[in-house]
Amino acid sequence: MKPPTMSQSLPASTPRHATAPVVVIGAGLGGLAVALQLAQTVPVIVLAKRELSESATAWAQGGIVGVLGSDDSVASHMHDTQEAGGGIVDEHTARFIAENSHRAIEWLVDAGVPFSPDAAGPLGLHLTREAGHAVRRIAHAADATGKAIHDTLLARAAEHPNIDLRQRWMAVDLVTSRHLNRDEAPRCYGVYALDMDGGRVETLAASAVVLATGGVGKVYRYTSNPDTATGDGIAMAWRAGCRVGNMEFIQFHPTCLYHPQERSLLITEAMRGEGAYLTLPSLGPGDPGGTRFMAAHDSRLELAPRDIVARAIDFEMKKHGLDHVWLDGRHLGEDFLKSHFPTIHARCLALGIDIARQPIPVVPAAHYTCGGVVTDLDGRTDMPGLFAVGETTYTGLHGANRLASNSLLECVVLGRTCAERILQDGPAERQTLPAWDESQVEDADEQVVIAHNWDELRLLMWNYVGIVRTTKRLERALHRIKLLRDETLDYYANFRVSRDLLELRNLVVCAELIVRSALRRHESRGLHYSRDFPEALPVSFPTILTRRAKSRR
Repeated sequence: MKPPTMSQSLPASTPRHATAPVVVIGAGLGGLAVALQLAQTVPVIVLAKRELSESATAWAQGGIVGVLGSDDSVASHMHDTQEAGGGIVDEHTARFIAENSHRAIEWLVDAGVPFSPDAAGPLGLHLTREAGHAVRRIAHAADATGKAIHDTLLARAAEHPNIDLRQRWMAVDLVTSRHLNRDEAPRCYGVYALDMDGGRVETLAASAVVLATGGVGKVYRYTSNPDTATGDGIAMAWRAGCRVGNMEFIQFHPTCLYHPQERSLLITEAMRGEGAYLTLPSLGPGDPGGTRFMAAHDSRLELAPRDIVARAIDFEMKKHGLDHVWLDGRHLGEDFLKSHFPTIHARCLALGIDIARQPIPVVPAAHYTCGGVVTDLDGRTDMPGLFAVGETTYTGLHGANRLASNSLLECVVLGRTCAERILQDGPAERQTLPAWDESQVEDADEQVVIAHNWDELRLLMWNYVGIVRTTKRLERALHRIKLLRDETLDYYANFRVSRDLLELRNLVVCAELIVRSALRRHESRGLHYSRDFPEALPVSFPTILTRRAKSRR
């Protein structure tokens, strides 16, 4: 089964007339791209569940793909995307994204994003290369591209009179036809959202709702993701009855800093793209360490796709009983490291690691969710009135493994097409929606239950549903996840909601989706590696899960 494409679209929203705003849940690149495009015509509310500055976009280091150079082509980018994606990338989606990459970079440049310049480069930009790419095609702002993009677009959104930015607002659930007790086809009419500072759940009527909440990295004990990555949009769409796809493909970034004081610092792939290499630490007396090992795993060495490099590091760590391996870039020189990777250089130096004179201790960590809510290239989900963009979605672009720096590109390209589709559908009539009902609940008696279940979930996902999997591990994980799900839902039904409770509720849903998807894939492909099914099947398809919406508070 292929994901829906532009020519194989999901049901369109019914055109209506009135002034209900569009509610965008998430203030990262995908959400801001949608909001800025929409705000030229309609009012937009953007919800950020923590501070506006906190998003996965702001943490992205490497850059954004652009098919810009004379040595590059749409076909070449498509080939690299398909190769990294393990053969199950949707060709139509990959072509559409690649064809629109030039326009996406131009839009960001016009918005004022301070990319690293190169007078001789296309659009005056310096392009770097990352693993899996045949040529230099990554536009970047030193080693803090995501922050540069996010800061720029957030500033533009903050000054736009048609955009209402609300921080510390967390979506609880979608308001759909079942809440209105209507005998009609399912439709999204708005969202229940927790105003954390006000301490109450508000009902927001919407012309359309856009899920841009990012991925689900926090379901794992070790992750490069910010605390916002709890799968909120995926879980809400699933509860509403939407399909999800390819949830078994969780990308583990090969190189996250190994340090007790800093557990989420990503060491960008661009360091390996510029020539840094992986080595083993000392294995005992007489061994000084520094032995490279990637040649034993892949002919592309450190520039192999992320799934291969992450498994290679995992293999060497388990083989030798190591806590980490080294990423060595000392040969690149201090001036080069400071100018190309100033953020990493400064943050490591603050922790006592001088990357110009010492190798960097690194380990793999959960990094990117390659699956999510099934959408077409206009961001439409199975439910009219509900859209989704970015890491929350499954569009077919990433297949079994995301190619480096395709994520920011997808956010821009499909964020803009999503906004265009909402505008084409026209504004929806403002509905009178039922208020949030707290008459049957009370304040929580013991918050320790939430903390305990959160810790247990993340540890069992790391131990049983990590880089290397077995059927027995997955079955054990699923059994325990169901118990945690039932405990969490019982707690949710009896006590007033809080951010920690809502995030745990969403993480449990996403954990179950990941495990159920992994159990259905009887092969090893891309990011999903099973010892029980070590070979890839001759023909493979995306994993699509379907459910019917159930009535819950």
